[in-house]
Amino acid sequence: MKTDDVAVALSAALNRHGQLRGTVQNLKRLTGGATKQTWAFDLVGEGQTQPLILQQTPAAVATANRAPKLSAEQDALLMMAARAGGVPAPVVRVILQPEDGLGGGYVTERVEGETLGRRIVQDDAFAAARANMASQCGAILAAIHRLPTAELPFLATLSPADELAIYGGLLTPYQLQHPALAYALRWVQDHLPGTWKPALVHADFRTGNLIVGPEGVRCVLDWEIARIGDPMQDLGVLCMRTWGFSGALPVGGFGRREDLYAAYEAGGGASVDPERVRFWEAFSNLKWAISCVRRGLATKSDGRAAGVEMCAIGRRLEEPLWDFFALLETTAGGH
Repeated sequence: MKTDDVAVALSAALNRHGQLRGTVQNLKRLTGGATKQTWAFDLVGEGQTQPLILQQTPAAVATANRAPKLSAEQDALLMMAARAGGVPAPVVRVILQPEDGLGGGYVTERVEGETLGRRIVQDDAFAAARANMASQCGAILAAIHRLPTAELPFLATLSPADELAIYGGLLTPYQLQHPALAYALRWVQDHLPGTWKPALVHADFRTGNLIVGPEGVRCVLDWEIARIGDPMQDLGVLCMRTWGFSGALPVGGFGRREDLYAAYEAGGGASVDPERVRFWEAFSNLKWAISCVRRGLATKSDGRAAGVEMCAIGRRLEEPLWDFFALLETTAGGH
């Protein structure tokens, strides 16, 4: 849809739902997002201007042995539950319905701040924020992992073995012979955690999915691959070097592991197992390597390469694999 058409349909949808009334103005498509379309706009009416966000999410295609991905409605319901549990998730105002003519999606309040990882970890404007963010993330993750899941029956439960079966299986169609990938898959298989306590896991909690202001973390974005799993996974993802954006410190490029772990435990999270965190950090590097393969070899419906951007991501395969093997040098039993 053209921008003007989206604005008209959105105004009608918001007025139809009755929670938000006014005229959509300054509608602007935002960059970023692998699958969702994100629009910023102002709703002007009744003597006030409300800054809002529209997220449009394409309908998920059910495929066996694929990583779980929430529908737009499920995504919104999860964020609402997170807010109720004290997590700084987006405030959902409207969940779109089929009659709105905009596909799946929802409208949230707009939170000002920075999301670009390189700016967050390097710009002087966020120096004070970086000093607090590891502790803030520890407290936020503890709150996420405490959230009750009984009212979120749509969340899939994935054990570490399930994760390996799903993500490793994504390579099967490509028949790729790659010794480093093969070794990494075998290492993960040999080091699967024997015990873990299920909890709600964000699964993509990292720099780039946080809105940050001068005081630190303001909002946690991108909940669509959340699941029930080992909570140490979230700590491992946050420590991935890829998502540190060349920052000097191991937690998101901005903080220390000690601060993250201490705040997590103080916030009511389980006792941190550093070796299990490192397992998930290693496994998450493998997942990103697999994702690079899939993007690099992606094709259009006519068989042509999906595009230069996808090919460029594919060329980054060696980076997460390098981080995987570097991490093994500091992981007990990694040799």
